[in-house]
Amino acid sequence: MVSTFLEHIRYEKRLSHHTLTAYRIDIDQFQAYLKSQYELEQPEQATFHMIRSWIVSLVETGLDKTSVNRKIATLRSFFGFMLRRKVIAADPMLKVSALKTSKKIPVFVEEKPMETLLDDVDFPDDFKGLRDKLVLELLYGTGIRLAELVGLKTADVNLYEKTITVLGKRNKHRIIPVPTPLFTLIQQYQQTKEMEFGANADPVFLILSDQGVKSYPVLVQRIVKRYLGLVTTLEKKSPHVLRHTYATHLLNRGADLNAIKDLLGHSSLAATQVYTHTTIDKLKKAYNQAHPKAG
Repeated sequence: MVSTFLEHIRYEKRLSHHTLTAYRIDIDQFQAYLKSQYELEQPEQATFHMIRSWIVSLVETGLDKTSVNRKIATLRSFFGFMLRRKVIAADPMLKVSALKTSKKIPVFVEEKPMETLLDDVDFPDDFKGLRDKLVLELLYGTGIRLAELVGLKTADVNLYEKTITVLGKRNKHRIIPVPTPLFTLIQQYQQTKEMEFGANADPVFLILSDQGVKSYPVLVQRIVKRYLGLVTTLEKKSPHVLRHTYATHLLNRGADLNAIKDLLGHSSLAATQVYTHTTIDKLKKAYNQAHPKAG
């Protein structure tokens, strides 16, 4: 039944390859635990007490609560599927609760360093230089995810409407407005790409590797880490940091939270509200610096 469940989430729910791999690993680990501790071969036969025992063992190994909660979510999906297929009569996950975790404030780059990076840093005036700058401008200027950037196609760029169409999680499309200077950069990049590779360039995808083929996540991560290292001392320097930066800067400048939700492709407002903590911290800092009764 495990293979049936994985086929279901792969073809019917159309989850990403990364998510599918995570589900498979979680269930394999759960299955191995049941076999070693209870000599149980079929995970769908697990009871609430067996599941709770596995969760306790995960916590005792020092696994962080976020990872444990992801595994709990995997089991919730698995047993829910088993219940709908009438393989089990009752859902053993009903009494299982997620572990309480402290909310992490998203790591982001301040406005001044981003201005320095995009306005003052010299990028080589060749294909690689323009490609690297475009990667940074797209991540910061649109807030798209790493996978969305790598999968962005040339046909997704609408030069007339000044928008890009992004294929996000669960195969949902969203349209994001793009500032005029970024479109000028895209056109300049396209011309340089044609001069560099000619007919050998990948005709489908926008961001290409040094060899003129579709880019890949590690390449984008290297670009971001290298250039963010020039302007910030943040320990984490990743494409997702630029996504956080995009959302935080929008919110700090008065953008509506619902609009940011749509731009980021979040399915619920709760996922977007994490950025309000950053704004509140900034307001507190301003208050403490300016109000005579502060402190």
